[in-house]
Amino acid sequence: MLQKVVICGVDTSGLPLLTSKEQQELMVKLKGGDERARERFITGNLRLVLSLVRRFWAKNANADDVFQAGCVGLIKAIDNFDLSVGVKFSTYAVPMILGEIKRYLRDGNSLRVSRSIRDTAYQVLKVREKLEAEDEDVTYDKIAKEMNIAVSEVAYALDAISDPVSLYEPVYNKSGDTLLLMDQIFDTKNNDEVWTEKAALYDAISRLEGREKKILFLRYFEGKTQTEISQEVGISQAQVSRLEKTALKQIKSRIS
Repeated sequence: MLQKVVICGVDTSGLPLLTSKEQQELMVKLKGGDERARERFITGNLRLVLSLVRRFWAKNANADDVFQAGCVGLIKAIDNFDLSVGVKFSTYAVPMILGEIKRYLRDGNSLRVSRSIRDTAYQVLKVREKLEAEDEDVTYDKIAKEMNIAVSEVAYALDAISDPVSLYEPVYNKSGDTLLLMDQIFDTKNNDEVWTEKAALYDAISRLEGREKKILFLRYFEGKTQTEISQEVGISQAQVSRLEKTALKQIKSRIS
Protein backbone atom coordinates (compact mmCIF):
# COMPACT_ATOMS: atom_id res chain seq x y z
CA MET A 1 0.00 0.00 0.00
CA LEU A 2 1.50 3.32 -1.04
CA GLN A 3 1.32 6.58 0.89
CA LYS A 4 -0.72 8.34 -1.76
CA VAL A 5 -1.87 11.95 -1.72
CA VAL A 6 -4.85 11.18 -3.95
CA ILE A 7 -7.02 8.30 -2.70
CA CYS A 8 -10.29 7.35 -4.42
CA GLY A 9 -10.04 10.61 -6.39
CA VAL A 10 -9.81 12.67 -3.17
CA ASP A 11 -6.85 15.00 -2.71
CA THR A 12 -6.11 14.17 0.91
CA SER A 13 -3.61 17.03 1.24
CA GLY A 14 -6.45 19.52 0.84
CA LEU A 15 -9.03 17.97 3.13
CA PRO A 16 -10.77 20.55 5.38
CA LEU A 17 -10.63 20.57 9.16
CA LEU A 18 -13.68 21.21 11.33
CA THR A 19 -13.57 22.84 14.74
CA SER A 20 -15.38 21.18 17.63
CA LYS A 21 -18.09 23.82 17.40
CA GLU A 22 -18.55 23.26 13.64
CA GLN A 23 -18.70 19.48 14.20
CA GLN A 24 -21.42 19.88 16.81
CA GLU A 25 -23.49 22.32 14.72
CA LEU A 26 -23.27 20.18 11.59
CA MET A 27 -24.17 17.02 13.52
CA VAL A 28 -27.34 18.68 14.86
CA LYS A 29 -28.30 19.80 11.34
CA LEU A 30 -27.62 16.46 9.66
CA LYS A 31 -29.60 14.61 12.31
CA GLY A 32 -32.42 16.94 11.36
CA GLY A 33 -32.21 15.81 7.75
CA ASP A 34 -29.92 18.50 6.29
CA GLU A 35 -28.14 16.69 3.44
CA ARG A 36 -25.73 19.55 2.81
CA ALA A 37 -24.63 19.50 6.45
CA ARG A 38 -24.20 15.72 6.22
CA GLU A 39 -21.98 16.10 3.17
CA ARG A 40 -19.84 18.75 4.88
CA PHE A 41 -19.58 16.64 8.01
CA ILE A 42 -18.41 13.58 6.06
CA THR A 43 -15.83 15.61 4.12
CA GLY A 44 -14.65 17.26 7.31
CA ASN A 45 -13.97 13.87 8.92
CA LEU A 46 -12.10 12.23 6.04
CA ARG A 47 -8.81 13.22 7.71
CA LEU A 48 -9.84 11.03 10.63
CA VAL A 49 -10.37 8.11 8.24
CA LEU A 50 -7.01 8.80 6.57
CA SER A 51 -5.16 8.84 9.90
CA LEU A 52 -6.58 5.40 10.72
CA VAL A 53 -5.94 4.00 7.25
CA ARG A 54 -2.25 4.83 7.64
CA ARG A 55 -2.01 2.22 10.37
CA PHE A 56 -2.50 -0.42 7.70
CA TRP A 57 0.10 0.86 5.21
CA ALA A 58 2.17 -2.33 5.70
CA LYS A 59 -0.71 -4.61 4.71
CA ASN A 60 -0.79 -6.03 1.19
CA ALA A 61 -4.01 -4.24 0.33
CA ASN A 62 -5.05 -1.53 -2.10
CA ALA A 63 -5.00 1.92 -0.45
CA ASP A 64 -8.16 3.02 -2.29
CA ASP A 65 -10.10 -0.05 -1.12
CA VAL A 66 -9.01 0.33 2.50
CA PHE A 67 -9.89 4.04 2.44
CA GLN A 68 -13.34 3.21 1.05
CA ALA A 69 -13.86 0.67 3.83
CA GLY A 70 -12.91 3.34 6.34
CA CYS A 71 -15.41 5.75 4.77
CA VAL A 72 -18.13 3.11 5.13
CA GLY A 73 -17.26 2.91 8.83
CA LEU A 74 -17.41 6.71 9.08
CA ILE A 75 -20.89 6.84 7.53
CA LYS A 76 -22.11 4.05 9.82
CA ALA A 77 -20.78 6.01 12.80
CA ILE A 78 -22.60 9.15 11.64
CA ASP A 79 -25.88 7.29 11.16
CA ASN A 80 -25.68 5.59 14.56
CA PHE A 81 -24.23 8.44 16.64
CA ASP A 82 -26.48 9.55 19.50
CA LEU A 83 -26.19 13.23 20.44
CA SER A 84 -27.60 12.56 23.88
CA VAL A 85 -24.72 10.29 24.90
CA GLY A 86 -22.42 13.24 25.50
CA VAL A 87 -19.18 11.90 23.96
CA LYS A 88 -17.06 13.33 21.17
CA PHE A 89 -17.94 12.01 17.73
CA SER A 90 -14.34 10.91 17.06
CA THR A 91 -14.36 8.80 20.25
CA TYR A 92 -17.39 6.93 18.94
CA ALA A 93 -16.28 6.84 15.29
CA VAL A 94 -12.72 5.49 15.62
CA PRO A 95 -13.69 1.93 16.72
CA MET A 96 -16.34 1.72 13.98
CA ILE A 97 -13.94 2.87 11.26
CA LEU A 98 -11.22 0.50 12.44
CA GLY A 99 -13.73 -2.34 12.65
CA GLU A 100 -14.87 -1.78 9.08
CA ILE A 101 -11.27 -1.69 7.80
CA LYS A 102 -10.34 -4.86 9.68
CA ARG A 103 -13.47 -6.60 8.42
CA TYR A 104 -12.55 -5.69 4.85
CA LEU A 105 -8.97 -6.94 5.27
CA ARG A 106 -10.19 -10.16 6.88
CA ASP A 107 -13.09 -10.95 4.55
CA GLY A 108 -11.30 -9.71 1.46
CA ASN A 109 -8.62 -12.35 1.79
CA SER A 110 -8.36 -14.48 -1.35
CA LEU A 111 -8.40 -17.60 0.82
CA ARG A 112 -11.67 -18.09 2.66
CA VAL A 113 -11.24 -19.19 6.26
CA SER A 114 -14.13 -20.43 8.37
CA ARG A 115 -15.29 -18.32 11.30
CA SER A 116 -14.45 -21.06 13.84
CA ILE A 117 -10.84 -21.28 12.63
CA ARG A 118 -10.50 -17.49 12.66
CA ASP A 119 -11.88 -17.36 16.21
CA THR A 120 -9.37 -20.01 17.29
CA ALA A 121 -6.55 -18.10 15.62
CA TYR A 122 -7.42 -14.82 17.33
CA GLN A 123 -7.67 -16.65 20.66
CA VAL A 124 -4.24 -18.15 20.00
CA LEU A 125 -2.85 -14.66 19.36
CA LYS A 126 -4.27 -13.40 22.65
CA VAL A 127 -2.82 -16.34 24.57
CA ARG A 128 0.55 -15.92 22.83
CA GLU A 129 0.63 -12.24 23.74
CA LYS A 130 -0.20 -13.10 27.36
CA LEU A 131 2.52 -15.76 27.55
CA GLU A 132 5.09 -13.50 25.89
CA ALA A 133 4.56 -10.99 28.69
CA GLU A 134 5.54 -13.71 31.16
CA ASP A 135 8.11 -15.66 29.16
CA GLU A 136 10.08 -14.76 26.02
CA ASP A 137 10.31 -18.39 24.90
CA VAL A 138 6.74 -19.08 23.75
CA THR A 139 6.21 -22.24 21.71
CA TYR A 140 3.20 -23.87 20.07
CA ASP A 141 3.35 -26.51 22.82
CA LYS A 142 2.94 -23.89 25.55
CA ILE A 143 0.08 -22.17 23.74
CA ALA A 144 -1.69 -25.48 23.14
CA LYS A 145 -1.30 -26.44 26.80
CA GLU A 146 -2.67 -23.09 27.96
CA MET A 147 -5.68 -23.39 25.63
CA ASN A 148 -6.11 -27.14 26.19
CA ILE A 149 -6.08 -27.91 22.47
CA ALA A 150 -3.80 -29.92 20.16
CA VAL A 151 -0.53 -28.39 18.96
CA SER A 152 -1.56 -29.11 15.37
CA GLU A 153 -4.71 -27.04 15.91
CA VAL A 154 -2.62 -24.05 17.03
CA ALA A 155 -0.36 -24.32 13.98
CA TYR A 156 -3.28 -24.81 11.59
CA ALA A 157 -5.18 -21.80 12.97
CA LEU A 158 -2.19 -19.47 12.67
CA ASP A 159 -1.39 -20.69 9.16
CA ALA A 160 -5.00 -20.08 8.13
CA ILE A 161 -4.88 -16.35 8.91
CA SER A 162 -1.42 -15.78 7.44
CA ASP A 163 -1.34 -13.67 4.30
CA PRO A 164 -0.67 -15.75 1.17
CA VAL A 165 2.70 -15.08 -0.46
CA SER A 166 3.38 -15.18 -4.19
CA LEU A 167 5.84 -17.78 -5.46
CA TYR A 168 7.37 -14.91 -7.42
CA GLU A 169 8.06 -12.90 -4.24
CA PRO A 170 11.77 -11.86 -4.22
CA VAL A 171 13.59 -13.18 -1.14
CA TYR A 172 17.04 -11.95 -2.16
CA ASN A 173 18.20 -9.25 -4.53
CA LYS A 174 21.81 -8.18 -4.85
CA SER A 175 23.73 -6.79 -7.83
CA GLY A 176 20.81 -7.55 -10.15
CA ASP A 177 20.63 -11.23 -9.12
CA THR A 178 17.13 -11.90 -7.84
CA LEU A 179 16.22 -15.05 -5.96
CA LEU A 180 12.51 -15.84 -5.92
CA LEU A 181 10.60 -17.87 -3.34
CA MET A 182 9.83 -20.53 -5.95
CA ASP A 183 13.59 -21.00 -6.50
CA GLN A 184 13.86 -22.32 -2.92
CA ILE A 185 10.97 -24.77 -3.12
CA PHE A 186 11.85 -28.35 -3.97
CA ASP A 187 9.37 -30.17 -6.20
CA THR A 188 9.51 -33.93 -5.68
CA LYS A 189 7.18 -34.55 -8.63
CA ASN A 190 8.99 -32.54 -11.30
CA ASN A 191 12.71 -32.82 -10.62
CA ASP A 192 15.38 -33.90 -13.13
CA GLU A 193 15.28 -37.53 -12.00
CA VAL A 194 11.52 -37.78 -12.51
CA TRP A 195 11.73 -36.16 -15.94
CA THR A 196 14.43 -38.65 -16.96
CA GLU A 197 12.35 -41.60 -15.78
CA LYS A 198 9.28 -40.31 -17.64
CA ALA A 199 11.27 -39.87 -20.85
CA ALA A 200 12.62 -43.42 -20.56
CA LEU A 201 9.12 -44.77 -19.86
CA TYR A 202 7.57 -43.01 -22.86
CA ASP A 203 10.39 -44.29 -25.08
CA ALA A 204 9.90 -47.87 -23.84
CA ILE A 205 6.13 -47.71 -24.43
CA SER A 206 6.61 -46.30 -27.94
CA ARG A 207 8.63 -49.41 -28.89
CA LEU A 208 5.81 -51.83 -28.03
CA GLU A 209 3.66 -53.51 -30.65
CA GLY A 210 0.37 -51.78 -31.44
CA ARG A 211 -1.81 -54.36 -29.67
CA GLU A 212 0.36 -54.43 -26.53
CA LYS A 213 0.37 -50.65 -26.41
CA LYS A 214 -3.42 -50.56 -26.67
CA ILE A 215 -3.82 -53.18 -23.93
CA LEU A 216 -1.66 -51.13 -21.53
CA PHE A 217 -3.57 -47.95 -22.40
CA LEU A 218 -6.95 -49.59 -21.74
CA ARG A 219 -5.66 -51.30 -18.58
CA TYR A 220 -3.76 -48.47 -16.88
CA PHE A 221 -5.13 -45.24 -18.36
CA GLU A 222 -8.83 -46.14 -18.73
CA GLY A 223 -8.84 -48.61 -15.82
CA LYS A 224 -10.56 -51.45 -17.65
CA THR A 225 -10.44 -55.10 -16.55
CA GLN A 226 -8.75 -57.80 -18.60
CA THR A 227 -12.17 -59.25 -19.42
CA GLU A 228 -13.41 -55.90 -20.76
CA ILE A 229 -10.22 -55.50 -22.78
CA SER A 230 -10.54 -59.02 -24.25
CA GLN A 231 -14.02 -58.15 -25.52
CA GLU A 232 -12.85 -54.88 -27.04
CA VAL A 233 -9.66 -56.23 -28.64
CA GLY A 234 -11.22 -59.54 -29.74
CA ILE A 235 -8.93 -62.00 -27.98
CA SER A 236 -9.26 -64.20 -24.88
CA GLN A 237 -8.71 -62.93 -21.36
CA ALA A 238 -5.73 -65.33 -21.04
CA GLN A 239 -4.11 -63.77 -24.12
CA VAL A 240 -4.67 -60.25 -22.71
CA SER A 241 -3.01 -61.30 -19.45
CA ARG A 242 -0.02 -62.81 -21.29
CA LEU A 243 0.45 -59.77 -23.57
CA GLU A 244 0.17 -57.40 -20.62
CA LYS A 245 2.86 -59.28 -18.66
CA THR A 246 5.12 -59.42 -21.69
CA ALA A 247 4.73 -55.70 -22.35
CA LEU A 248 5.47 -54.78 -18.71
CA LYS A 249 8.61 -56.97 -18.75
CA GLN A 250 9.83 -55.26 -21.92
CA ILE A 251 9.27 -51.81 -20.40
CA LYS A 252 11.02 -52.78 -17.17
CA SER A 253 14.07 -54.15 -19.02
CA ARG A 254 14.40 -50.97 -21.11
CA ILE A 255 14.22 -48.47 -18.25
CA SER A 256 16.17 -50.44 -15.63
